[in-house]
Order: sequence, then C-alpha cells, then structure tokens
Amino acid sequence: MRLAHLTFAIALAASVPTLNAEPAKQAHAPAASSAKARQLDALYAQYWEESLKLNPLGATYQGDNRYNDQLPDFYSAEFRKQNHEFTARWLKKIESIGDSGLSGQALISYEMFVHDSKASLEGEQYPDWMMPVNQMGSIATQMAQLGNGTGAQPFKTVKDYDNWLKRGRRIPVLVDSIIADMQAGVKAGVVQPRALMTKVVPQYDAIIKDKPQDSLFWGPIKQFPANFSAADKARLTKEYQAMIGGEMMPAFRKLRAYIANDYLPKTRDSVGLDKLPNGAAWYAFDVRQTTTTDLTPDQIHAIGLSEVERIHGEMQQVMKDVGFKGSLQDFFKFMREDKQFQFKSEDDLLKFYRGLEARIMKRIPEQFSLVPKAGFEIRPVEAFRAESAAGGEYQSPSEDGSRPGIFYVNTFDLPSRKTWSAEDLFLHEAIPGHHFQIGIQQELKGVPAFRRFGGNTAYVEGWALYSESLGKSLGVYETPYDYFGRLQDELWRAIRLVTDTGLHSKNWTREQTIDYMMNNSAVSLTDATAEAERYIAWPSQAVAYKVGELTIQRLKKKAQTELGDRFDPRGFHAVVLEDGAVPMSILEQKVDRWIVAKKH
Repeated sequence: MRLAHLTFAIALAASVPTLNAEPAKQAHAPAASSAKARQLDALYAQYWEESLKLNPLGATYQGDNRYNDQLPDFYSAEFRKQNHEFTARWLKKIESIGDSGLSGQALISYEMFVHDSKASLEGEQYPDWMMPVNQMGSIATQMAQLGNGTGAQPFKTVKDYDNWLKRGRRIPVLVDSIIADMQAGVKAGVVQPRALMTKVVPQYDAIIKDKPQDSLFWGPIKQFPANFSAADKARLTKEYQAMIGGEMMPAFRKLRAYIANDYLPKTRDSVGLDKLPNGAAWYAFDVRQTTTTDLTPDQIHAIGLSEVERIHGEMQQVMKDVGFKGSLQDFFKFMREDKQFQFKSEDDLLKFYRGLEARIMKRIPEQFSLVPKAGFEIRPVEAFRAESAAGGEYQSPSEDGSRPGIFYVNTFDLPSRKTWSAEDLFLHEAIPGHHFQIGIQQELKGVPAFRRFGGNTAYVEGWALYSESLGKSLGVYETPYDYFGRLQDELWRAIRLVTDTGLHSKNWTREQTIDYMMNNSAVSLTDATAEAERYIAWPSQAVAYKVGELTIQRLKKKAQTELGDRFDPRGFHAVVLEDGAVPMSILEQKVDRWIVAKKH
C-alpha cells in the first residue's frame, strides 16, 4: 500500500532506516530533557494540524471532518512548491530544537520525524508527479470510492451533502493539472508503461455515465437520511444532478479522451523504473525507504530466490501428506483448477469470511493481551474497481470510531478466489494483521499524531505477513490444503522479492514476471497478472513485506531460544505492537530489551 494524497489502500509511506534509539519507556528523565520533549510534542501537534489543512483528504480518511468540503489541487506545481516549503520549514524548526538529552518515545519521535522529512525532500528529485494515473488509482476511481455514499466521506447531514458538492466541483481543476503533469512527463520521457494504461481506459468507461442517476456518484441521493426535509432533498437532487452531469462527467471524459487518444500512443514498451531517466537511483531510493534498511536490489533478489527454494521444500511435504503424485508444478495446477477449492457464490464467500472472523476471535486471547477497540466489518470490493484490485484490502478505521476498520473482499472472477487462500488472506488483511496493528497504533496515547497515523511498509506489511504464521495457534489451517494456502501466500511474498527487483533492476518483462509466478506458485493467471502490474505501478512497495516479516520471525525465534519456558506470545506481540510502526532497527532494540527484562 502507498500513502499518497489520493491513494486509499493500506500502502504506507516509507519511514526510517537504521536509527539509534534508547528504551521506548523510560521514567525519571532529567527536567531539561522533559521540557524539551514537551516543547517538541507541542510542535508536533502544530505540525499535524497544519498537515491536515494541507491535505484535507487525509483528514477525511482519519474521521476529521473539518475539511470535508476542500479538495486542493494536489497535482499542481503550486501545490508541490507549497508542500516542499512546508516540509523544509518544519524540518528546520524541529532540528533547531535538537535531540540532545532526549530518550525513550521522545527520541524515537524526533529521529522518525527528521528522517521522514529529509527522505521526503530527497525524494523530490524523482518526478513521480509526472505519472499521476495508473491502473491502481486515478482521480476517477478514487473520487468514486470517496463520493459513492459508502466510503470515508460522510453523508449523514445536509452539511455533509453540501461538503461533497464543493469537493466534487473541484474535480475539473484537478483533471486539468493531471493532464498538464502527464504532458510534462511525455516531454521529459517519464511516462507509464503501455501495459498499465490500457487497463485505465476501461476503468473510466465503467464510471462515466450519460445520466447522473446511473452513476456511482448518485449513491448519496438514493439514500437520503430520513430526517431530511423535502426542500433539502429537492435542492440537493437538483444540485447533484448538475454537478455530476455538468462538471464531473465532462472532466472524466476529458481525461479519458486524453489518455486514450494522446497519452497511450506515447507510453513505453518497457516496464522497469530503471528504464526512466535516473531510474536505477530512483528504484534504489524507493527500496531503502520501503524496507527501512540499506539492502540493495541485488541483495533482495538473492534473498527472494533463497526463500522461494525453502518454501518449495515445505510445499513438497504437503504433497506427501495428501498423497499427491506428480511434480510441484502439477500440484500447483491441481490447486488452481480443482473445483473442490471454489466458492459456490459471492454470498458463500462472504459468509465464509464472517464465520472465520468468529472462529479466530475465540482464540485471540491465547496470543494477544493487546487488541484494538475499533470496530470491524467485512465488505465486497466495489464492482467498478474489482478487476484490478487485490484479492483483499483493508481500510483503517476513523480516529473517532465512527467508521470501523473494513476488510474488502474481492469477489471478481469468483473461481480464482480459492477456499485454501481465504484463511491466510483474512489473517493478513484483517485479524490479527492490519486491523490489529493499525487499530492499536491509532489508539496510542502520548505519541505524536504523525506516528499514530503514519508508518513504514516494512513494519506494517511485515506484521501482516507475520500474522499469517499464527494460523494454527488461532484455530485455522486445519487441513493440509489450508496450510498449503499459508505456504502459497508466504511463497508469494518471497516471489515478490524476486519479481519486483527483476522488473525494476534486471530487465524482466511483464510476461516474464507472470510466467515466473505461474511456474513457481499456485497463483491464478488473474492474480498473477494483477500482481505483476501492481509491482510495475508501485516499484519497491511489495519487497518490504518479506523483509519486515523475516525480521519479526528472527526476533521471535531469538526470544524463544533465550527465554525458553518464560516466552509468552502475548508479551511478544504486545512489545511488537505497543509503540506503533517503527523502523526494523528500533523494533529489534525493543525486543532485545524485553528479552533482558523477562530474564530477571
């Protein structure tokens, strides 16, 4: 998941590499350092307030409704300049205080803030703004999620409806800037791969409607709250019809026409980020940020190959357990194609997941003493984006608890959604994966908001991947086939190390990547294609999962070895989760201190 102004999936921004941090919880700090920590906390709070004003969509997604009527032109040169000045000003302000005398959470917060700010400024040399549209997200699909009446934008009061009117009417401004950015990319040779952009046009075709009443944006009008007056309903119906038909749809048609007629012919046949100007350095930078390590693409590629070989060995044991005769590739084909592993209907699939939630929650107290207070729901992925969406996604709850965490289940191409992959997917995207980690982090007390609502991909996705390993302890993976699903998804993350680095640093093609996935795993062609294109669209994001998970697994094994009978999984999970998303180096220090404390 990438954290961007208009990207709504779990992908989070890169954070800190190796840092030197003292214990996260330390009492009796000197008065001077305590005063400095309080001063910094006050500045962090001011910074956060200003950042919400700068990015009102981020505020909406956190459940802060003060700016729900605002939609800045994120794609304009003016906004990029404003964002740069904001980051540089706050970095200078925080660094002028310095870290001398800080300890515990205060030191962690300081170093994370400084590094994130410096990384943001360093990243400005890489012009990702020239490629603002791909199949993973565009202004049309993102606004459809926001404004269809079921997303993060609230539609409970007349003011809520008027807020969206103001936001929706800003879309034509953003579309003009998007086109200008793409035109600048064409001139600079920074353009998207053709394989991605051919997927975008059908997405627009699915959203653009001749009649406002047929569009997704008519959803709020279809479901007026019962307490609205007849006059308000009449006025809003008229204004929404005018906005959707007269402003939003023409803007989307304009962008769709530009992409189909002007941009697509200028897209590139290559797919790797390293094929763009300064692309090799760009990719290496992205890898450092997403993994919070200094690993190079070559090192990550080698780790991936090693992990693929190891997991294949475990899968061969599953083949023996079920008495399957044939090669591993034969077994993959059997797992992909045998109808015993298919859901009968969308309702059947959703019912399975809801039953799975109840079954897992019964066993959670055995593994967790720390759980989130936020609510949780399971919903199908909206039809307009299902074809390019992942098999499952998680959307975080709002800060005030009014919106629960949501596990989106993709029911598109139902035969490709296998029963043996369902348990593992739920553990990762929902409980105890993203829902526990993000929910607990947002509920933290005494840490700055940028830590409660930020994070790094290696930690966030590393935790979710680690959560998949807890299945047997939580009462799932009861059949060899379901355990194969766990291995398949672990293999999938190992394959990501190979394929992402292959695509962006080793001249791999889209087709070569899909073939590697199909030959080395039981993934369907539908998922392999969507995943390969996701890695092309989001370079380096996918490699952080396995890097983070390997770190957590290594720390757990270390704790089990050193503590023996004193090892308590509830305590281990609490120490990993209790301070929110931190870089891998800080997590390692935290676990080491916990081990020492448990010994005495």
